[in-house]
Amino acid sequence: MEGFFTLFISAILINNIVLTKFLGMCPIMGVSRKTSSALGMGAAVVFVIFGSSVFTYVLYYNVLVPMSLEYMDLITFILVIAAFVQFVEMVMKKFTPALYKALGIFLPLITTNCVVLYVTLVNITNGYSFMEMVVYSIAVPLGFTLVLYIFSTIRERLDSAPVPKAFEGNPIALIVMAIMAAIFTAFAGLV
Repeated sequence: MEGFFTLFISAILINNIVLTKFLGMCPIMGVSRKTSSALGMGAAVVFVIFGSSVFTYVLYYNVLVPMSLEYMDLITFILVIAAFVQFVEMVMKKFTPALYKALGIFLPLITTNCVVLYVTLVNITNGYSFMEMVVYSIAVPLGFTLVLYIFSTIRERLDSAPVPKAFEGNPIALIVMAIMAAIFTAFAGLV
């Protein structure tokens, strides 16, 4: 049980996917202007990563390995991720049209979000058990959502702050992201 807790905390805080590997920057920069959009994107990413990780894990060990088709993992995982994103997009369009409209083009970009594919591949390459895969596949998108939420609250404050004209918008946001990454890296070094 202690190993699961360590894996969970490590994936969220210490080895945060955005701040240590700089993966998922497109949605971070794209939907971090409003906290509500950031949380909606975070929820969608949690669902897609968890669902696609479970499905790809089962598919890999129950279909690809027995048939000696392990080399097909990348293309198989990409197809599964694309299907999950399409499903999420259809559900959001039907049940939360305001959020669907707020996320705009960034919702389909979850398909190309490198975090989703990274998590599915790490689950296999690290040889995680099913429970380790579940913990990791929940922790990574929660860490992603945490950074997205923190970053969105900072950007909302920056929009009303007196920022020099040259730094308005994405330039100041990237500076803040670099500072956040430095803080997380320093924290990871202490642990």
